[in-house]
Amino acid sequence: MADAKVIPFDDDRSRGGAGGAGGAAQRPARRRGAGSRRHGAGTAAMGDVQPLPGRTPVGDDAPVPRESRESRAERDGGAAASGAAPGTESGSGDEAGGLEQRVASGLAFLRRRLTGDYAVDDFGYDEELTDQVLMSLLRPMYEKYFRVEVKGIENIPSEGGALIVANHSGTLPLDGLMMQVAVHDNHPADRHLRLLAADLVFMLPVVNELARKLGHTLACAEDAARLLEQGELVGVMPEGFKGLGKPFADRYKLQRFGRGGFVSTALRARTPIIPCSIVGAEEIYPMIGNARTVARLLGFPYFPLTPTFPWLGPLGAIPLPTKWTIQFGEPIHTESYPPEAAEDPMLMFNLTDQVREQIQHTLYKLLVQRRSVFF
Repeated sequence: MADAKVIPFDDDRSRGGAGGAGGAAQRPARRRGAGSRRHGAGTAAMGDVQPLPGRTPVGDDAPVPRESRESRAERDGGAAASGAAPGTESGSGDEAGGLEQRVASGLAFLRRRLTGDYAVDDFGYDEELTDQVLMSLLRPMYEKYFRVEVKGIENIPSEGGALIVANHSGTLPLDGLMMQVAVHDNHPADRHLRLLAADLVFMLPVVNELARKLGHTLACAEDAARLLEQGELVGVMPEGFKGLGKPFADRYKLQRFGRGGFVSTALRARTPIIPCSIVGAEEIYPMIGNARTVARLLGFPYFPLTPTFPWLGPLGAIPLPTKWTIQFGEPIHTESYPPEAAEDPMLMFNLTDQVREQIQHTLYKLLVQRRSVFF
C-alpha cells in the first residue's frame, strides 16, 4: 500500500490564522460525512491516517466519550427541530432576542409607572402591576414551595360573573393568595380572581395598598354585587377569622358560614356559586395556642402560638412547606330562581348548607387521597 501522506493537525487549525486566506484558495474545503473517518469510509483510496508517534490525538480525531456523543445528538436534534443546522448555536440568537425584548418591556413598564400612564379601576385594581410584578412574586411560593396542584379549573366559566366560595385556614391568609394565583395561571381564559377581604386588611399600612393593587376589596354585599354585575370572578371565604385562626386540633373542620350573605348576593346577580376546597394550608402554621391578651393589645382577632412562633423570632414566621391541593367543584346555578328568592331566608339557609357540605365532603375526600402532608 502506498505511503499515506501525514498532514499535521496543526495545519487544519492554522487555516483560519495568518495566511489562511491563501491556503483556502489553494486547497478546497474538505467535506466529511458523519462518522466517515471513524467507520472507514473512503479507505479504498488511502489508509486511515495515524497520529504521529508520541502525539496525543486532538480535534475530531480524538476519541469521543459516550456522554459527548449523546449531548451532541441532543444538541443537533434540538437544532434540527428549530430549523437550524446541527452543531450550530441555534438558541443563542433566540435567547439574545428574548432578553432584549424582556429588557425593553421592563423599561417600558418602568416608564409607564413613573409617568403615571397606567389604569386602575374603581376598586384600585392594577391589572398590569398584578400580571407583571405581584404574580411573579407569588408564583415561586405557589410552584416551588407549596407545589400547588389544581383540579376542576374547567368548572370556572370562561366569561361572566361567578362567586367562588372556599374554606379558610392557615393562621395567615396565604390560601386566598394561592387560590388567586391558581385561577390566574391555570384558567384557559386568563381570568382574574377578585377576593373579598376583611376590614383588618385595609387598616394595615403596606398590606392595604398591595391588596387594592391585587384586586381585593372590602367584604361587603355592595362591592361584591358591583363586581359580579361587571362579569368578574369574585372569591369569598365565609368562615372569616373563625376559620383562619382556629386551633390545629380543629383542622379541616369547617366553621360556621355566617348568615348566608354570599348566597343572597349570588341570587341577586344570578351568577353561579363554585365551591372550592383547599388542602395543605392548615399545616403551614400549626396553631397550638392563642395569646388573647396580646391580641387585644395589638387589635388583632387572635395572636397565634405555633411550634416555631414566636419562639424562633422572625424565623418562626416562615411557613412549613406543605403540599397543597386546590379543587374547584361543580357550580351551583342560581339562574332558575326568581328575583325574590334572595329574600327567602329558608332558601338562603339551604343553599348555604349545600355549599358548605360540598366543600366539607371534598376536603375529606382529598385528605384520604393525600399521601403525606409534605409530599
